[in-house]
Amino acid sequence: MDDVLSYLKASSTYYLATVDEAGNPQVRPFGTIAKFEGRLYVQTGRVKPVFEQMLAHPRVAICAMGEDGSWLRIEADAVIDDRLEAREAVLAEYPELRPMYAADDGNCAVFALENGIATFCSFTKDPYVIRW
Repeated sequence: MDDVLSYLKASSTYYLATVDEAGNPQVRPFGTIAKFEGRLYVQTGRVKPVFEQMLAHPRVAICAMGEDGSWLRIEADAVIDDRLEAREAVLAEYPELRPMYAADDGNCAVFALENGIATFCSFTKDPYVIRW
């Protein structure tokens, strides 16, 4: 899982895919990824459609590309963690979000990525898979 964390941190922007209420795929850029209590977390706002989409359809996909031309694909369940300490831990890694979010503002939400399958891909190497 640390390989996944390192890759996403190095990529800085990755793309998170969800399903909306009509069953249509929705993809948007994301940048937060943190490890807390041995689990990977993403952060968003409760006022955003992505929040409701992850609650309604927790299976998400993530895709990121490395500077070396490799890419990473992830499938995981996004499980909300309503604990203040989880929100604080994620925000602590992204101080630039402090003007927009506070752990106790009622808007900040974090989701743990569980039951994950990460596939590291490249045109020059065989795929490498990590499951958690």
